[in-house]
Amino acid sequence: VPRGVQPGQPFALLAGGVRVLVTCPTNASPGQRIRFKLPIALTQKPKPTNEAAQIKLSYDKDGWQRTMKFQWVRVDDKGDIDLNTRFDVEKSAYVRKLEFRPGDDPRIRTGILTLVPASDAVVDSKIKSADNRDLVTYSDIASAQVKAYEEKAQWFQDTCAQLCVEWNEGHMRMNVRRAFLLGDSVDAVMSLSRKDLRKLWRFEFIGEMGIDAGGLAREWFQLVSEEIFDPDMGLWQSSAVNQMCMEINPASEFCCEDHLVYYRFLGRVMGKALFDRQLIAGHMVQHLYKHILGWPVTFSDLEMVDEEYFNNLKQLEDLAKSEQDIEMLCLDFTTTQEVMGTKEEIELIKGGADVEVTNDNFPEYLEACLKYRMLDRVKPQLNELLLGFFDVIPEALLTVFDFQELELLMCGLPEIDMDDWKEHTEYSGEYDDIGGDHQTCQWFWEVVTEFDHEMKARLLQFVTGTSGVPSRGFGVLQGNDGNIRKFTIHGVALGVCLYPRAHTCFNRIDLPMYESLDELKEKLKLAVTMVATGFDIE
Repeated sequence: VPRGVQPGQPFALLAGGVRVLVTCPTNASPGQRIRFKLPIALTQKPKPTNEAAQIKLSYDKDGWQRTMKFQWVRVDDKGDIDLNTRFDVEKSAYVRKLEFRPGDDPRIRTGILTLVPASDAVVDSKIKSADNRDLVTYSDIASAQVKAYEEKAQWFQDTCAQLCVEWNEGHMRMNVRRAFLLGDSVDAVMSLSRKDLRKLWRFEFIGEMGIDAGGLAREWFQLVSEEIFDPDMGLWQSSAVNQMCMEINPASEFCCEDHLVYYRFLGRVMGKALFDRQLIAGHMVQHLYKHILGWPVTFSDLEMVDEEYFNNLKQLEDLAKSEQDIEMLCLDFTTTQEVMGTKEEIELIKGGADVEVTNDNFPEYLEACLKYRMLDRVKPQLNELLLGFFDVIPEALLTVFDFQELELLMCGLPEIDMDDWKEHTEYSGEYDDIGGDHQTCQWFWEVVTEFDHEMKARLLQFVTGTSGVPSRGFGVLQGNDGNIRKFTIHGVALGVCLYPRAHTCFNRIDLPMYESLDELKEKLKLAVTMVATGFDIE
């Protein structure tokens, strides 16, 4: 038992090559040896099947890691669990926690959604079949986690097929009118039980000839998701930081009657699309994929939500670090939100209007700001979206993916025209003078051209924040201000940074002037692969 651990308190350790979370027995104390049983399957560590997985496994920088029970822990330099509980901009992370409750209607569960410290969030690592057998265990998930993306996706879809209700046990026919597609679809999908959602669906557009051999289903998922993500509907809006991505509209209740029903409906449609190998026509902001997966969100994620707000808080943090008196700013625990042109004051904590921000409580103020912007501002909507999603997909099944892979799984791998990408790329910094003719830039395009579909999509996610490509090509790629911001390769000296860095607000990658193609290839692959962990590879 390590120093500082109290009886009943958890701590992390390596056992049989696997990081596990152990609760200190009530009769044990620091320095004492304890014995516990570890399932044999856990010590048979699976070997990674692709380069990206190998990079992740061999990466040993301290940060948030998942234990065998899918609980997040942060380890310190010695490999011990970090027990610090006060908010820290650099270290603290939070995970959404969804507690399921039975609803008044047995077909519709309710739930309570909160944002808790990452170490308090646990996901069950078992999945039961319809006849209550263990369909998936921890060792199955651990083995799948280190597979290549395509193999993970295949494992996921094979498992979903085992959860699917047999045709002879019942199947669903969805009859909808094209002119009233969304309304008919909402009525149909929301009338179904959770078991019905896992049955085979067949679609029919009333008044049209055609047998659904897959094409009608594909069209239905495309049209329904396009309509519900349309900003004119009022449920979603383009992200202020990335125009290619959609975020939940905090004022949706004023734009759409029964707005929460539509979020539950969309959650079910998203889940069913994954379950049936269909695609969704809408890329969401990054932290929503993290919320679906139950991945930690940190203070740095705020920059991808509202860059100006993030920078303002960073300036306040700098003042606090320099021990200047923050009370002089006359701040309290409130924030202002504009709804339909009217500004409204929101309390970040109970009675926040009467709590002055001081140097002593400043960490708690930052924590409250983070929780509000990452969850509380859209909690009712996100709650329904997640409840609908998990009506179809077991939560544990998603733990094999990172948030980038989930976007690729839900939206598909983009069709990337390399000639269009190169033609609409700009060069700056050290590459400003000769642009694409610079040796390093030529190596860059040589490496990217050799990338497979997955790695090209991950590079796009790394630099632009999403795998989506504008329908009119790279020439109309937008930045966070809504203006055209073309893909930009910015040259920097090797002494400035060792690895490529991304500025998603400007669709820019800082590319050091490497001395060889092999070095560029190694560093670019590492940067692109490791971004999903949220670690600083410097």
